Amino acid sequence: MFLPHIGLSDVEDECFSKILPKVVTMFDSMMKEILDQVGGLSSQNNELCALLRNILQAMMQIIDALSTCVRHIGTFEEAPDIVAIRSLPTCILKVLRETFQHCKESDVVYCGRLSLVADLLQGLFKEAYSLQKGLLELLDRISLDSSASEEEVSDIVTVIHSLLDICSIISNLDIALHANTWKFLIKQSLKYQSLVEEHLHHGDISSSLCDNLLASFHNCVELAEQIKHAGLQEATQSPDYKLFQKTAKMCRFFANTLVHYIKEFKYFLTKYCSCFHQLYLQIISKFPPSLCAPALPSALSEELKAAALVPMDALLLQLVPLRPFAEVVLQQDLRLGPEHELPQCLLLVSVLDQLSSQPQEVLQLWYTGSQFSEETPRHPLYQALFTSFRRCYTERQVPVLLPGVMMKGQAQVQVSLHHHICVHLCASVAALPPAYFPVLESCFVGAVLQADAQTALLATDVWCFTARYGTAELCLHHVLLIAQLVKACTTECYQSFHLGLLLKRMVFLMTPNHQMELVVRFPPSDMENLPVWRHVLLRALSHDARHRVETDIIGLSQKAVTNWQNGGHKLGQVDKVNVVLLSLLAVVRGQSSPEEQCVLSATRLITQLWLRMSPDQVQTHPVLQSTLQLLLSISAILVKNIEHQVILQALLCVDTVVSQKCDAQLLLAALEFLSSLGKIFVPPDSQNQILPRLSSLFTVLLANRSWLLHQHSLEAFSHFAEITNHEEVISQSLSDEDTKTKVVNYLSKTVNAQEDVESRLQRLKLETVLIKQHNKRLENDEENTSKKLAAEAVADSEPCPKRARQEGSTEAEYSRFIQTAESALKALQALTEGKATSTAPPPQWLGSKLQELQTLITHISTTRHTT
Repeated sequence: MFLPHIGLSDVEDECFSKILPKVVTMFDSMMKEILDQVGGLSSQNNELCALLRNILQAMMQIIDALSTCVRHIGTFEEAPDIVAIRSLPTCILKVLRETFQHCKESDVVYCGRLSLVADLLQGLFKEAYSLQKGLLELLDRISLDSSASEEEVSDIVTVIHSLLDICSIISNLDIALHANTWKFLIKQSLKYQSLVEEHLHHGDISSSLCDNLLASFHNCVELAEQIKHAGLQEATQSPDYKLFQKTAKMCRFFANTLVHYIKEFKYFLTKYCSCFHQLYLQIISKFPPSLCAPALPSALSEELKAAALVPMDALLLQLVPLRPFAEVVLQQDLRLGPEHELPQCLLLVSVLDQLSSQPQEVLQLWYTGSQFSEETPRHPLYQALFTSFRRCYTERQVPVLLPGVMMKGQAQVQVSLHHHICVHLCASVAALPPAYFPVLESCFVGAVLQADAQTALLATDVWCFTARYGTAELCLHHVLLIAQLVKACTTECYQSFHLGLLLKRMVFLMTPNHQMELVVRFPPSDMENLPVWRHVLLRALSHDARHRVETDIIGLSQKAVTNWQNGGHKLGQVDKVNVVLLSLLAVVRGQSSPEEQCVLSATRLITQLWLRMSPDQVQTHPVLQSTLQLLLSISAILVKNIEHQVILQALLCVDTVVSQKCDAQLLLAALEFLSSLGKIFVPPDSQNQILPRLSSLFTVLLANRSWLLHQHSLEAFSHFAEITNHEEVISQSLSDEDTKTKVVNYLSKTVNAQEDVESRLQRLKLETVLIKQHNKRLENDEENTSKKLAAEAVADSEPCPKRARQEGSTEAEYSRFIQTAESALKALQALTEGKATSTAPPPQWLGSKLQELQTLITHISTTRHTT
């Protein structure tokens, strides 16, 4: 009644400042009275029911009076200064907070008796809703300029923070009210950005936006799953579907609002980059190809992507230039749950894609990693990506699929995670400034030298692209680096295999002149360079380079074998023979014609070695098992050139190792050799010795319980059966019905019972733990081995002294010496027969030496009979 008689300039001092604080006190006392009395509320207690209803009606009258004040201030043509009405928004916001809180907790407060006051609570909420709308409209008319006083700025900041507090209360009350309150809050923050940015609680605002976004998003996912289970995805008019659309709209609103807020206040939000990182991972983890993503109807999934997934790219664009965000994402001790490993990997790929448009300082931030001790330790981006890919073991095994790159004239296809990352890495390398190539090469080396084979393969793929995309000189530089690393590795370590694969592929990309330079830098005539050449496919070399490598390796192999024979066939020197056999294997694999000179030379070499192989010694000495494995692999290639007597000797050795527990690699080489025997025809005079042994070996190997060896046995036997002329071996190998059934099922491509998707996923998750432990143990062992090798590098390379002979059975000693003598005589026989066909005759002293041996044999035989 009297408010219209007070001017705008006096309304604060004369009315609002005196009355409104008391209004707040009175409103609070009413709320307290309700809470104190509500415990006795019931339909029988009419007096208490009337009291509580009267209090609620009085509260509605207070809110109505405040609305009248707002409307009155709004009637003035000029917009009021915030100071001129400062008590009004403060009072109203406190009343609104208490009202909304009471409405939100009404189920708990009235505890089953809500129906007695539900109509008044509904009216109270509507009045409060209307009051807030009027207040926000009034505040929207107010403007502050750069000359605003600290008091005015403080009032605006208080309004913003009060609205933030209200937002946390009304989030589950009314979608429209919640959205409009947030819109006004952000609008005011941006309207007075230069005035309030140093005073706002940016952490609270951004955290609340993140929480609201995640809550809306998870509600959307739950609603989509309910709609799917109820079969309502086609019923677009159903209440659940409409609620899903409203919730998705709120999700999109909060996502876009967060992006906008970060864009405007990013330098005040650097302390909260960890929250933004977690938000990104949680959103991504609920979409395919994440293994924990729910299977949703396509229409709902697309709406959800538009609401939450699309804004994540815009979010990332704002965060990428921030150093604290890079430090969080690239931190060296980053710990993530299994469900976030793939999202982290995809996050790094997205960062990689965005860097091409970033300034130099941002490239430096992401590409180089931490440079100084005072910096927060962080990996270079490429290293972080390889590490992240390595951790996605389960996703690689499933495998998860992602959209491939669109190709002109071709439909988009789904590709594996390996393919997806490889394409994006190669695109990044193509746009990478030259200054970062040293870091890139370092990351390549680190990825190739770690234990996970598929991560090493990914690095190999990208490294080969880098060499092919760059200059020929860059390719040569990389090959020389890789060759040096191969040379430094021990023969059987996993790094040697990874580097060997890389070298094998890289040589194909070299020019003929550079290939010849590689030959000059690492001459195959030197024993120490053979580890390099055993990995090279000779068909990748130019004619001149290939001829030089073949000639040098054959010559070195002949020299090594001759030295070993002349030295008395000592076990301590077998390692050197094995080194040349590894390279000889590479040579024979590259030959296309069995008549080529190097094939004939290799055949003579392995014939000499086969005749020296004693089955009992192979069983006793591991170094000879390595020799046997190499001889089997070489013989499988040269099988058409090998004499049947040598094949029988090989089968005797294989028979010995199959009967005992030996290395799987040796058995795989044996299977390769057995399979190759299908190419030859055994003459009648040798069939009784060779064919029964062959069928016996197949029988044993096909019954092997190891799934790996059993599978390879099936493959080897099937290949042998397809090409052999000796069909009796097939039937004799399948005398056991169980084995016969397995072979028939394999040939018929019969699929065994398949495990369901969920069981397979659980199995892969269990395997992941074991694989990680294995790789870690492997890397630790290799690290220790490297230290030992470094310590032994200056030690004498001669074999260790022999251990004292242990007492054994006399019969075993007789057998061992006889076999040694027999092998030596057979080797001598092969050598003399070879000399007979050549121009160089055997030495003149050979006859006398043979006569002496004959005398010695006669003496031993005579002594045996006498004894």
